[in-house]
Amino acid sequence: MSDRLSDEDMSALFKEAETIAIVGLSDDPRRDSYRVASYLQSQGYTIIPINPMIRESLGQKAYTSLRDYGKPVDIVNVFRKSEAVDAIVDDVIAIGIKVLWTQLGIVNASAAKKAKSASITVVMDRCIAVEHRRLLAHVAL
Repeated sequence: MSDRLSDEDMSALFKEAETIAIVGLSDDPRRDSYRVASYLQSQGYTIIPINPMIRESLGQKAYTSLRDYGKPVDIVNVFRKSEAVDAIVDDVIAIGIKVLWTQLGIVNASAAKKAKSASITVVMDRCIAVEHRRLLAHVAL
């Protein structure tokens, strides 16, 4: 699997996805995680907030962890420090999630390798909202 998805493959991920779990989603509208999740929600995606410090965000109940939510989602988007990604990958594998996406500045090579060896598509160090706008701004979902 290539370390860099083609635009066509990334577009396909977005078009096939319905549910996106945001690990580290804030309930503060000034935070990047909130703005990204709000954009994705406005594009028709169901957002699942994953953050043990909040009760809800964007009108959705928050869960303490991916395992607490316990159901597969189409994409897991991560707004946590790079060193936290290893444990998130363990949850992604346990639940059977197929796409792991980390935001700008979040890179963990060992976690990416572990995820890829479990047949998980990995996108690291890219903003999901920026890529969505770039690829699908003209396409209705």
